[in-house]
Amino acid sequence: MPIATTTAPLAGVQDVTERSVVRKAAWRLMPLIMVCYMFAFFDRINISFAKFQLQSDLGFSNVAYGLGASMFVVGYVIFEVPSNLFLYRVGARRWIARIMVSWGIATALMVFITTEWHFYVLRFIIGAMEAGFAPGILYYLTLWFPASFRGRVTSFMFVASAFSGIFGAPVAGLILGGLNGVAGLAGWQWLFLAGGLPCLILGALVFFRLDDRIEDARWLSRAEKDLLSAKIAHHNRDIADHSLWGAIKQPGFLLIALVYFLLQVGSYGLNFWGPDLIKTASGGQAASVGFLTAIPYICGAISMVVIGRLSDASGERPKFVAGLAIAAALGFFAAGLFDRQIVPLMIALALVGSGIVASIPTFWTLPAKLVTGAGAAGGIALINTLGQFGGIVSPVAVGWVKDLTGSTTPALYGIGILCLVAAGLLIFAMPESLRRNDRNP
Repeated sequence: MPIATTTAPLAGVQDVTERSVVRKAAWRLMPLIMVCYMFAFFDRINISFAKFQLQSDLGFSNVAYGLGASMFVVGYVIFEVPSNLFLYRVGARRWIARIMVSWGIATALMVFITTEWHFYVLRFIIGAMEAGFAPGILYYLTLWFPASFRGRVTSFMFVASAFSGIFGAPVAGLILGGLNGVAGLAGWQWLFLAGGLPCLILGALVFFRLDDRIEDARWLSRAEKDLLSAKIAHHNRDIADHSLWGAIKQPGFLLIALVYFLLQVGSYGLNFWGPDLIKTASGGQAASVGFLTAIPYICGAISMVVIGRLSDASGERPKFVAGLAIAAALGFFAAGLFDRQIVPLMIALALVGSGIVASIPTFWTLPAKLVTGAGAAGGIALINTLGQFGGIVSPVAVGWVKDLTGSTTPALYGIGILCLVAAGLLIFAMPESLRRNDRNP
């Protein structure tokens, strides 16, 4: 895998040595992180697969469904920054393990909901328990991988979110159809058990498998530890170690938080309403809708791996994120035009997936250009928190528009416009610190 040319103070170190150390760390850390993130993402989108049965069994309106879906994000954003600051204090291994076990239990408890208020409260609790997981992992990766590798590493982490769509959608369809009524439980109840209980095992694996710091890694030699630590320090040499408040005051910090909010409006629009669009256009059953829903995520997985490599090679991160946001906007416009025709709709959603799904990992290479240390831990969480408000706005707004007009088309056009705004900010408004090429810092 190609890497940037090493410069002082690391001159003289063989590229193959550097490459081998990064590869060794990636093989040790990333498979478990990817599986954990796959379940985290499935925990967010499983409600979209359960939508039809849940509404039918419990009589929820589109607005009630959208509000319940958003309550997850409310709990998430309230506790996210405190969670990541606590992770900085106690170490990623212990805190991420705690997060996984607690959200797994809360997700499994969804089998007991019978009223809208049960739905709202438990979705809030799930969000609160999961708070800090994604930004905690993102911060953790900055401790282990040099900047010139983060596009690829972050894209591999987020490929897991695409896997949740690729495998989660068909599996969810099979569970909803095949286990409905088994042991007296509805298909949607089995779906929440399948999403929650494995997280208890994964939490234990995180506790025993991950290391908090390079220095703690018994699977690295002394020379490998020194090389990896020196490379990361070299890339961070011009970036200040701020407090959370210091991070907020950095030029561009709130701007990239706004960009992330706009991207998340698009992401949640696909996650929560993609299956509904496909169901309406195709008239298919749960299993067939599940398989079709996987298509945008397959395209997103391919796109994010390709773009991760290209952005690492060029170091021009904002331009790549902007291009992906434009692709997503075009997809949303096309989905609005062809919302009743399944073939062109699937092409449009594939374009949405290729753009919006792949934009997220490349975006997350930007915050590390501004801050390190506690400022990075809290700052990444705060950016994610502000961005997650898109997860509140998008499901409720689309549900409201659909109940009001009988169509999701106006909402899809609105989301497409917001994606274009995000692209414009990335191209024209980014400060120099974020435009800096990190290929050869």
